[in-house]
Amino acid sequence: MINKKIRTRMAPSPTGMLHIGGLRTALYNYLFAKQNKGEFILRIEDTDQERFVKGATEKVMEMLKWTGLQWDNKKPIVQSERVEIYKKYAEQLVKDGHAYYCFCTPERLKDMRESQKKFNRIQMYDKTCSELNKEAVELKLKNKEPYVIRLKVPEYENDKKGKEKERPVRFKDLVWGNLEFYRYAIDDQVLIKSDGFPTYHLAVVVDDHEMGITHVMRGEEWLPSTPKHILLYKAFGWETPEYVHLPNILGENKKKLSKRENDVSVEDFKNKGYLPEALINYLALLGWNPGTEKEIFSIKELIKEFDIKKIHKAGAIFDIQKLDNINGQYIRRLPVNQLTSLCEPYLQDEADKHKKDYIKKVVAVEQERLKKLSDITENAKLFFTEKLDYKTKLLVWKKSDSTETKKKLIETKEKLIEIKTWNIKNLEKTIFDFIKSANLTNGEVLWPLRVALSGQQNSPSPFEIADVLGKEKTISRVEDAIKKL
Repeated sequence: MINKKIRTRMAPSPTGMLHIGGLRTALYNYLFAKQNKGEFILRIEDTDQERFVKGATEKVMEMLKWTGLQWDNKKPIVQSERVEIYKKYAEQLVKDGHAYYCFCTPERLKDMRESQKKFNRIQMYDKTCSELNKEAVELKLKNKEPYVIRLKVPEYENDKKGKEKERPVRFKDLVWGNLEFYRYAIDDQVLIKSDGFPTYHLAVVVDDHEMGITHVMRGEEWLPSTPKHILLYKAFGWETPEYVHLPNILGENKKKLSKRENDVSVEDFKNKGYLPEALINYLALLGWNPGTEKEIFSIKELIKEFDIKKIHKAGAIFDIQKLDNINGQYIRRLPVNQLTSLCEPYLQDEADKHKKDYIKKVVAVEQERLKKLSDITENAKLFFTEKLDYKTKLLVWKKSDSTETKKKLIETKEKLIEIKTWNIKNLEKTIFDFIKSANLTNGEVLWPLRVALSGQQNSPSPFEIADVLGKEKTISRVEDAIKKL
């Protein structure tokens, strides 16, 4: 295994949007492959035709490209295009005595499960059809009776001395360590369904083998299926890959992150204005610990630092506040021209009504306050509104009163009128000189001025707002505040 070229894969099912957990799985596969100068392969597992969603494959590919996780195979491998290949392998297993035809009807299987449930037995196939002789099987096939192909799970395995012995299926997972599963609890799984399509179990093993996948990294929910896959590898006489089962991503309720309770698709986060670099950065830390206090990683740094040994066993809780914090840091690093272009879709009609330079100044002022791009919609309203709507008492600073506040706003307005060249530097000098000469505190003047210009309790500084609004609009808003008082 160590001499082989490292190959990992992302194998989504096109049954809906790409889940945030699926993106993290893709990310870990990508990082490990690139770290080892290997290949990251994309495969579309679309054999479940009943759950297939039109357009889902294209959406998965779009989201992977958006995040920068580019696969190395030019064309993704699509399982529905390989049905005959899976059938060939299944028939070979039957021929070699490792699988068998099962003709049980849905009614019989239902009765069997109900009986097992009634007597508190493990619900699994009772091997009835494995006892059919060759003649009976050939007759049923000749009569075109519907069938599936099942794996024959051997009850025993030869030990080193060649003696049959009931031994559990053992394997080492690179996250969970040494694991074992007893054979009596492993079902004779279906390999080929009655519609001729393979099940996940057969297709995944055949594909991973043919694609030369060296490391299978997937969610921990697939752990119970792994012994079935190992038995398939043994039946074929193939070398098994290394297994890496990743811990689930949990919601605040400490249950697996569910689309019923959260926005969990990658496209949800894209539409809300999370940057792909920030989302990738956050997901990398969701289950993996670099062992340092460092929080911001470029993709190149992640490729260098990623270590399977540092993946946690415990599920990681999805912390939206931490994601917001990381995303905000990435936003603050963006050149204002680039950020303006990214914010324009969230400003809707305002971007069309105003000049590019005005939009750019608005975005520059709000850049420090943005946690995600979509925040600009609400944050920037004060720059596009003709009349602000706020309560009069918001203008009054702490122990001051309406009369004193009105007086200071009138004096502030007079100072603003005097400014010849309108910019932040002159605004700050004029107002701070007035505060000093009148022996006032900053809060007594700046608080009512900021509220008058923004109508908000929390906003950028009054100098930044005034610089964007311009002299005429700034003085007009101060006059409106004076009238309120």
